[in-house]
This record gives sequence, C-alpha cells and structure tokens, in this order.
Amino acid sequence: MASFNKVILVGNLTRDPEVRYTTGGTAVTEASLAVNRQWTDGSTKERKEETTFVEVTLWGRTAEIAGEYLSKGRPCLIEGRLQLDQWEDKETGKKRSKLKVVGDQLQLLGSRGDGSTKEMK
Repeated sequence: MASFNKVILVGNLTRDPEVRYTTGGTAVTEASLAVNRQWTDGSTKERKEETTFVEVTLWGRTAEIAGEYLSKGRPCLIEGRLQLDQWEDKETGKKRSKLKVVGDQLQLLGSRGDGSTKEMK
C-alpha cells in the first residue's frame, strides 16, 4: 500500500520565531501557527470558528528566512510533513508524544508594504 505524508497550512504566527543553530551549523527554527476554521452551524445558523495551534519546525535557509522576515501575527503558508516526536517525561517517567509539522517550504503572505508574496524552498 502506498503512503503519502504532506501538509499544507495557512495561518498566523503565534510568536516571533527564534533561529538556533545545530553544532554542525544548520539553522533550525521552531514556530507555532494558528489556523482558523469557520463554519455555520446547520441547526442554529450561527457562525462558528475554531482555532488549531500547530507546532512547526523549519530547517536550513528556510529557518533563517523565517527568523528574518516573520513575526508574531504575520500570515504565512507552510508546506511540509507530519512527524511524531516521542520521549519519556523526566519527572513522571511516562511516555509522551507530540504531532508536529516539519516544514519544507515557506511562503510569506500579506505585505511589508509592497503587497507581494515570496516563496522559499
């Protein structure tokens, strides 16, 4: 059976991204994206909205560009893949896990004055 792991998200950053570097010199940025979904309740005709917060990891030049151009509240599009991180909690000893997105591409949305978008790979 074939498998496919691709995620495309459009949302707003919930905090300023911070670029760090591995011991090998590769840039890595952890970011959080707020993705909104709006719909109308069929029975009450009331407009509803929910927000999902997604943790995203960017690597290399894409991580550096995110640190340079993105800030809290800025809209962006991120393409990537789902990754499950698993670890053992040091305090409780229980197994923990977190599903996050590893971003391969970043597209800046909105404008910094010129109304253009910019795509990074």
